[in-house]
Amino acid sequence: MWRLVILNLQTFGTIAVTVVENGMGHQMVRLVLQLAVILVAARAGGVLVQRYLRQSRVVGELVAGMLIGPHALGGMTIPLIGSSLFPPNGGTIPISPELYGFATFAAILLLFIAGLETDLPLFLRYSLSGAVVGLGGVVVSFFFGQAVAVWLLPGVGWTSSVALFLGTLSTATSVGITARILSERRKMATPEAVTIMASAVLDDVLGLALLAMVVGVARARVGGDDLAWGSVLWIALKAILFWVFCTVLGIRLAPRLTRGLKWFRSNETIAGICLGLALLLAGLSEMVGLAMIIGGYIMGLSLSQVDIAHEIREKMEGVSQMLVPVFFCSMGMLVDFSAMFGMIGFGLIFTIAAVLAKLAGCGLPAMAMGFNWRGALRIGIGMLPRGEVTLIVAGIGLAGGAIGTDIFGVAILTMLIATVIAPPLLARSFEGGRGLRRPDDGKRQEQSRQVVLSFPSVLVTDFVRSRIEKAFRNEEFYVHRIEVNPPIVQIRKDDIIITMTQSEQKLQLQTTVLHESVMRLIVLEEILLLKDLFASLNHTESMDAMSHDLIDGMFA
Repeated sequence: MWRLVILNLQTFGTIAVTVVENGMGHQMVRLVLQLAVILVAARAGGVLVQRYLRQSRVVGELVAGMLIGPHALGGMTIPLIGSSLFPPNGGTIPISPELYGFATFAAILLLFIAGLETDLPLFLRYSLSGAVVGLGGVVVSFFFGQAVAVWLLPGVGWTSSVALFLGTLSTATSVGITARILSERRKMATPEAVTIMASAVLDDVLGLALLAMVVGVARARVGGDDLAWGSVLWIALKAILFWVFCTVLGIRLAPRLTRGLKWFRSNETIAGICLGLALLLAGLSEMVGLAMIIGGYIMGLSLSQVDIAHEIREKMEGVSQMLVPVFFCSMGMLVDFSAMFGMIGFGLIFTIAAVLAKLAGCGLPAMAMGFNWRGALRIGIGMLPRGEVTLIVAGIGLAGGAIGTDIFGVAILTMLIATVIAPPLLARSFEGGRGLRRPDDGKRQEQSRQVVLSFPSVLVTDFVRSRIEKAFRNEEFYVHRIEVNPPIVQIRKDDIIITMTQSEQKLQLQTTVLHESVMRLIVLEEILLLKDLFASLNHTESMDAMSHDLIDGMFA
């Protein structure tokens, strides 16, 4: 019997070794080891930078990726596995497709949560500002990128492929990094944040049109063919129509969708289905030519105003905390130091021009749309980070022969510097006052009503607040805490939104005129129950007598 067991174990081990050494098993073992190193390095790097340098964790995660990437420590041979842990795959993206897939999923998740945190009415109110800012950023950045190429590179004209690609490179924006910083500081619902997000969407669409145009020009010059302007315009129009259609349809259908999902009576199930829909929309976005992260953001934005939005975000938070650092660490791993330092002088000048172009191209239109200098600076800085978009544009140019490895190194240097300097600058810029020249009186156009309740002590106020929260939950409202000190609670059900604020010995409940009667009725019922509760205490033995009985019982 034992011989049979040993034989079976040996056979199983042989099969397992064969699977590991060949095909998918080997790839999965390497992927698991890569994720283990990435998670440890990213989390440790983020904490160290946040604790000792007082900067965002994003910076530490990016630097950690640079250190463990295939062009640094990750390219060294490890005796245990007989090769390097992060071997370059030979393509434009130097990490494995499996790992890049994890990073892509994390980026979609990040933008999905950013959409959930966005104030939709505020987003729509500032959509025009976002369009103007995005257009200004693309136009000015494209011109600056071309100008630097023509000025410093010999034999390069305004319409040359190199100048056109460098102009397109300077327009690229990676909104994922900005979204992470704004989310960490709870600034996603500010006018500056929604303007940045709206601008980034238009930036992506216009950047797609520019990329299609530049690729068409480069291919026509290489092959001697005529440029198909109709195809270029159709790609851009298709992307714009997809964005508008999905956003409008998502906002209209989100309340009906969540009402249907509530049938499951499980917040985990609802959150999982919504994330699945975000991934579906991300895939469709890629199919029409937009970045996947735009689809994730559209889905989150559509769900941002439903009553269960906070519960969805809460269930996604744990997954986000684990996976989003993988995305930023993977972006750092794309840095090729040898290519980056090949044209260090030109690269630094180009990077400075690209940064100034974004600040001026986005900041000046923002000031024209009602922001003060502080708000315009925040928007300009928020549009600075580069990421995978820059590498995609540079990779297409490199693969098509329009640019060489030296210009590709310039793209890497620009991405690195802009991505590293943006997080601390953006975090610092939000430490000041408001970013609007005039108060945002349109924040809530609907007339509101409020109820103020006063109590004899803070202890009683805390008790009543908890009872009121429970009363609303019993009526199938969703209750969640926005702030801890002072306590601010948001209570939602369908289109009903009630805000309850505690200030020392007072409770203030606020909602719209339309829902005032519902709010008053539920609070009144609870106050009457509490009145009976307090009255019943007067008919019981005194609290002193109860205390004495409890003490006597302890020593009996």
